[in-house]
Amino acid sequence: MSLTTTGNLSPSISAQAAPSTSKLNFDAFPGIKKSIKVTTEEIKLLSQYIYTISGIHIEPSKAYLLETRLGKLLEKERCESFSEFYYKAKSDPSKMLEKQIVDAITTNETLFFRDANPFELLKYKIVPEVVDKRSASALPGMPIPIRIWSAACSTGQEIFSIAIVLKELLSPLNRYNIKLIGSDISDAAIRQASYGTYNKFEIERGLPRDRLLRYFSALGENWKINDEIRSMATFRKFNLMGSFNGIGKFDIIFCRNVAIYFKLEDRIKVFEKIADSLENDGYLVIGATESLTGVCPRFIPKRHLKSIFYQLK
Repeated sequence: MSLTTTGNLSPSISAQAAPSTSKLNFDAFPGIKKSIKVTTEEIKLLSQYIYTISGIHIEPSKAYLLETRLGKLLEKERCESFSEFYYKAKSDPSKMLEKQIVDAITTNETLFFRDANPFELLKYKIVPEVVDKRSASALPGMPIPIRIWSAACSTGQEIFSIAIVLKELLSPLNRYNIKLIGSDISDAAIRQASYGTYNKFEIERGLPRDRLLRYFSALGENWKINDEIRSMATFRKFNLMGSFNGIGKFDIIFCRNVAIYFKLEDRIKVFEKIADSLENDGYLVIGATESLTGVCPRFIPKRHLKSIFYQLK
């Protein structure tokens, strides 16, 4: 039913509604709920709060993002305004609402073998060079160590794509000591990544059918990655804005399409910490539209075919 058409309304309602649809009484239409709008002051409150808990910077012009991402949470918590919702989240000792806000506000936009070029780069350039370097320094008879971190891995498609590349390139894998870590700030994303289960839409985004049949099994209407690939990766909740203590050192770090949501000064801090977490001869892969120029002078860009990667000076 269109709210701008009065023909299907009862006479009494039609008479009231006809002069101006902007004055419609939403209580008169069961099932139709007027969306709550965020005010300028509430944008400031929530933007600062979200920045504090996640490092994500929301521009004042993006009020629609707060309304669309948090609207369902407001309804669930029975809050009449974004201010009420903010103070409820701030006063929640369990931090559960805070976690739900992070889950809602983070952009879990990902797919298997996203952009393709980074995985070609990994297969034909980076992994062979890492294997050569680590083979030279490994003790005779010992497995060759390969350590890869997918920072902001979302629901796991990137780290599982990396695992598939390694499986296809390096079999048998028992000759290697492979450590794959996927991290994300979102509890919901990490939970799904840990299960390794994806719906039809998620599977069809970037995953060729031959790899689907080789590495996944049907689970009802979903698909679950097989145990061999799943066991190659571990997942942990991790905030890139926090301390990197305990994360370790890596031969390869993927940190793609996440720093674009940070302020410049925060991008500088994040990539400085990433530089400290990368082996001296390691490799950093960022998003195709991203650049470290003016961000972290410790890295130098290098090109291989159509792809750019970074190494420490």
